[in-house]
Amino acid sequence: MTTTRDDRRYTDQHEWALVQDPGEAGAGTVVRVGITDHAQDALGDIVFVQLPAVGEEVGPGNPIGEVESTKSVSDVYSPVSGTVSAVNDALTDAPETINADPYGAGWLVEITVPGDGGDPTADLLDPAAYQALVDAS
Repeated sequence: MTTTRDDRRYTDQHEWALVQDPGEAGAGTVVRVGITDHAQDALGDIVFVQLPAVGEEVGPGNPIGEVESTKSVSDVYSPVSGTVSAVNDALTDAPETINADPYGAGWLVEITVPGDGGDPTADLLDPAAYQALVDAS
């Protein structure tokens, strides 16, 4: 059974988003993004990850990279609008980290969302809604 964490929000494409730092007023909010336990479980053994460059502008629902497993290749979509401020370079040499720890060390990117420090993930699925989506699939 896969887990859904209560401390973050989710997309119907199986990404998670976790607000890292609400930031100073006007400095933007940093949102860490990864794929869910359900997604890594469905993919199987992850062998390659392609991530965007730091500084790249991204928008909600737009592909920002790929996760390749022994079974298939899946696009990863941005849950929010903003600028890629960090990528998890450790995944280049150890993509299987996503399988082992999808909500921790297996994070993919951090996106800085411009604005006044509100929650840019508020419109995403809450944990219960995401779990219902998974249970229905």
